Amino acid sequence: MKAFEADVQDRVLALVKAILEQNAIVAEVDPQSRLVDVGLTSMDMVNLMLGVEAEFDFTIPQSEITPENFQSIETLQRMIVNQLQPAHAA
Repeated sequence: MKAFEADVQDRVLALVKAILEQNAIVAEVDPQSRLVDVGLTSMDMVNLMLGVEAEFDFTIPQSEITPENFQSIETLQRMIVNQLQPAHAA
C-alpha cells in the first residue's frame, strides 16, 4: 500500500512541476509545500485538477473539489488514494 501512495505522490508532484515549468516558475516543491505559495494560480488549480483526472483516469467527485484537498501535494495525494482505494484493493 505504501508503494501505491508513494507512486501517487510522485505522479502528483510531476503534474505540479509541469504546470510550474509551463509558467516559467522555478520553485522548490515538496509534498508539504502549499501550492499557492509555490506559485499556482486558481487557473493552474483547474489545470491540476484536470491533470489529476487524466493521470489517474477517474473523475474527482464534486464533494472532493475543495480548497482543503488542493492545499498541497500531500492533501491531493490523500484525496486521490481515498478515491482509488476500493479500486486498487480489488
